[in-house]
Amino acid sequence: MVSRRDFVTRSALAGSALLVSKVGLDVALADIASAQEHDHEQMGHGASPAPAPSPAPALDSKPAPEVQGSGHGRAPGGKAEASLRAAMGDKFYSVETPNGTILPSHVVKGVRVFHLIAEPLKHEFAPGLVSDCWGYNGSTPGPTIECLRNEHVRIYVTNRLPEPTAVHWHGVLLPNGMDGVGGLTQPYIRQGETYRYEFTPKYSGTFMYHPHVDEMTQMGMGLMGMLIVHDEAKARADKVDRDFALMLSEWKVTVGASRPDPREMSDFNVLTINGKAFPGTAPLVVRTGQRVRIRFGNLSAMHNHPMHLHGYAFRITGTDGGPVPKSAQSPDTTVLVPVGSTRDIEFVADVPGDWAMHCHFTHHVMNQMGHEGHNMLGMNPGDFDKRMRKVVKGYMTMGHTGMAEMAKMKMAVPENSIAMQGLPGKHDYIDMGGMFTVLKVRDGIKSYEDPGWYDGPSESQARVATAEELAADGIKIS
Repeated sequence: MVSRRDFVTRSALAGSALLVSKVGLDVALADIASAQEHDHEQMGHGASPAPAPSPAPALDSKPAPEVQGSGHGRAPGGKAEASLRAAMGDKFYSVETPNGTILPSHVVKGVRVFHLIAEPLKHEFAPGLVSDCWGYNGSTPGPTIECLRNEHVRIYVTNRLPEPTAVHWHGVLLPNGMDGVGGLTQPYIRQGETYRYEFTPKYSGTFMYHPHVDEMTQMGMGLMGMLIVHDEAKARADKVDRDFALMLSEWKVTVGASRPDPREMSDFNVLTINGKAFPGTAPLVVRTGQRVRIRFGNLSAMHNHPMHLHGYAFRITGTDGGPVPKSAQSPDTTVLVPVGSTRDIEFVADVPGDWAMHCHFTHHVMNQMGHEGHNMLGMNPGDFDKRMRKVVKGYMTMGHTGMAEMAKMKMAVPENSIAMQGLPGKHDYIDMGGMFTVLKVRDGIKSYEDPGWYDGPSESQARVATAEELAADGIKIS
């Protein structure tokens, strides 16, 4: 006969074993898929050798580092990007891509020429989580493309992926043969080939680019980017001081796995802004009084994102379909960015501070949140932890009082994975992750480097109420 104690102990151990087995199976399957893909690449898919590469212009940037770096507080761009913009010509209006960069270009006989390379790469979502992804020119999302309305553009695309691809210029109105839908408007770009796209954008706005061959896999592995078309006259008449491009995306990265799972349809556990999950997201730094535009693009697999900005009301001024007339604009603090869409918002940053900006789906501000366990909220464990530690060293019941204190406990996590939430802030631990960043507005700054945490006036700081204050206002605490 099994005693009550033996039953509880065996049940707990069995539950732990099931959870470990589930995670272990997922990791094993991911590693098998990784190995199969590697073999697939080495074998050449069992097909005839790839055709010789088409002639292509030299890549206009240095090779990407092995891992695309990240880190909250690291300002994007810098001297290298300033030099790159100067080389591209003064006709370009600077759009900043936090944690990213712009695609170099040059002019040949009046045509602005770009070169995109679709390729495998290693990508860091946040410190501690590096995955084998696919991207353009060494990064995911790929570098932001900028050009002018009515400027003739030529974009070369080289395929270094293990399968065919094509590039669709999402939202750009152009000739049918340049639309980039594999099989429908063009042949596939096969391994080693370089294709040429050529068009003249007739309308300005915020657009995107992504594959239109095996979209589930290729976009799920990171192939996407922003494409900005400027209107020279409008930019002068309707000038903004700070202009940011933010690509929203979602990933399934099984804990301990070396690559994302592009087959996932619902349970995404890494939510990113420009390929980074907080605390890997760079802050948006602006000077008090500046007019700010934020361009959101959403190429997530399944989810829309209600992006909420603290501290400000803004107006939605554009979509990937064009500008929103001023008569149709209204104030808001949250903008819904649907899948396959862009939204531009504008406001004047007239209140200094550290203002949160994030997706308002609560599970989208968590990192690698596990859903295999049971809901423990409200359970009274009694002396269960003490008893369990006799058979499971370090055992601790989790979640029965909520999760607010869990992140700063710095518990060990499996290799190549990250905690669900945040980093230490000025006042306490910031228990946010995923699709979260900070708009940092400061008086009189002369640089857009991260200014650190905001140090505001003490009289406007929330604090513990005193007994005298409670009594004076008739508040009784039972």
